[in-house]
Amino acid sequence: MPSTRVGRRGQLTIPKAVRQSLGLSEGDYVAFVDHGGDVVLRPVRQSLRDLRGSVPVSGPQDFDAVRDSVQHARADRLTTGTPTRSTDAD
Repeated sequence: MPSTRVGRRGQLTIPKAVRQSLGLSEGDYVAFVDHGGDVVLRPVRQSLRDLRGSVPVSGPQDFDAVRDSVQHARADRLTTGTPTRSTDAD
């Protein structure tokens, strides 16, 4: 199994055999997935931006209200330590 060293700034060089096995090229994104203490490297093939427009909606969306709702939920989660779900934008 190939291995590598963590650089001074936390950077890793992915060995050529691993890049080839995963089909990675320069500029590709990877995700580090924690599996109970083991970390799995996975190529990121799609982003949320790639999925834009793939979900049908019933009408116009107020994205400012959605962003505001998400920001409030994140702030609540960070300050209380508990996840919150908001179904309507205040």
